[in-house]
Amino acid sequence: MNDKPKSPAKSHGRLKITPSLTPRSLMDEAPHLTGAWEARVITLFPTAFPGVLGESLTGRALDEGRWRLTPVELRQFGEGRHRNVDDTPAGGGAGMVLRADVLARAIAAAQAGAPTDRRRWPLVYLSPRGRRFDQATAHRWAAAEGVTLICGRFEGVDERVIEEYGIEEISLGDFVMTGGEIAAQAMIDATVRLLPGVLGNAASTEEESFAHGLLEHPQYTRPAEWRGRKIPDVLLSGHHGEIEAWRRAEAERLTRDRRPDLWAAHERRRRDGGET
Repeated sequence: MNDKPKSPAKSHGRLKITPSLTPRSLMDEAPHLTGAWEARVITLFPTAFPGVLGESLTGRALDEGRWRLTPVELRQFGEGRHRNVDDTPAGGGAGMVLRADVLARAIAAAQAGAPTDRRRWPLVYLSPRGRRFDQATAHRWAAAEGVTLICGRFEGVDERVIEEYGIEEISLGDFVMTGGEIAAQAMIDATVRLLPGVLGNAASTEEESFAHGLLEHPQYTRPAEWRGRKIPDVLLSGHHGEIEAWRRAEAERLTRDRRPDLWAAHERRRRDGGET
């Protein structure tokens, strides 16, 4: 008989345990730190996640519980024996449309426990007709407690569900994809890297492209000369003021040449006194 006293049960500390209707493996699941930012994704293809989000710094942060990813399978909320999620467009036309009643059930499940204030928890449909995703949107989402993304398929979703829930529509760009899953991963990646502790160096996010409305300046590293091309002398001078001025001038040049839209916005801010 072993008389050795049992160790007291360990406290969960900052870890958060949440109930779920879906069986989970507690040995395999990453810890969920209390207050960790969360992305919930309504999708027909939950196995597409985490995808690339499970790699590199975002993957490490996911494993550490700094953020949480919850795919919500749309099919389980479908109609009938075959779990149908779509139907033909009213008025005729090609393709299929995701049903409002099916999406409503999925949204109710995905939003369980989330704040109803959309500033604290945006509800977003990834749509080519939406406003284009940008760095400001990533910062807005990162400042929230989490976000729920609806990945469309086929010809889109029934307009009534967008109206009923006041869903925000966001586009990855001016092109059409077969579904929203890749766009969702791109937007989540852009947001998660802004969360505290994910990159490990806050200066990285302050100096990169779009942080100040400009494209990033050129970057160089060893060797000092490669195939006859040298690193600009100013970057090897050790004069931080001159380096900063060079980088600023290069960022402005690249933005002016490659993104006239960003340059025009930058000029407007400067005229309005918002930037020197």
